Amino acid sequence: MVCIPLTPRHRAARRRWAAEHRDWKQHDWSQVLFTDESQFSVECDTLRVLVLRDRGIRNNPAFVRERSQYRRAGWMVWGGISIGARTDLHIIRNGTLTGRRYEDEILRPHVIPYAGAIGDSFVFRDDNARPHRARLVENMLEAETMHCME
Repeated sequence: MVCIPLTPRHRAARRRWAAEHRDWKQHDWSQVLFTDESQFSVECDTLRVLVLRDRGIRNNPAFVRERSQYRRAGWMVWGGISIGARTDLHIIRNGTLTGRRYEDEILRPHVIPYAGAIGDSFVFRDDNARPHRARLVENMLEAETMHCME
């Protein structure tokens, strides 16, 4: 398991965000497009297993398996969902997702048309991955007057 612990500033920001959106109704949330990427391996054993454990035993050495991080054959797939709708899946081929690829292969062909269909009330939400925060991506979203949820 690898994780980045939340700082008190992170926790405060999350509480503030939750308080600001506490009164949102289904119509408000239906204007939000949530997006993410996932890796799918073509190998039969990806060594990724979801296990739920009791609080306090997560980092127990008995539950940690060390392995090399060599690249495995597979696909990265991007998609977006909102209440009552979804985008088409996009397979990210041939290498890593960069800011330029994110803009050219995902935002322009998938997100911008989706936003146009929703209208001025559209809100975009990604997962803050490094390519999503590239300066060229943020400049493009600003130029498109895309409202992004923090």
